[in-house]
Amino acid sequence: MSDEKEYVTFTVETMSGDTVEMAVLYEFEYEKKMYVAAGLVEGDTINSDGVYIYRAKETEEGFKTEKITNHVEYERVVKAYEEMLEEEEEE
Repeated sequence: MSDEKEYVTFTVETMSGDTVEMAVLYEFEYEKKMYVAAGLVEGDTINSDGVYIYRAKETEEGFKTEKITNHVEYERVVKAYEEMLEEEEEE
């Protein structure tokens, strides 16, 4: 039996036009919208030092991520995510 956790992954295009693979670390809801916190996949590992937040929408194929372009929405979602992590650490 393996202790390795399987992650849902998706790809995003960087500003330079490269495609990178991301792994979903957390899924959460905020103000009736779904979001994911993801880490960059580097070889066989996931870099969780820099977490990226995306809006997520369910589709027939699974889910689709969208970059959050509204600065105010992004800041509010990041704050909600950080509060969620703090609550988990307290448990």
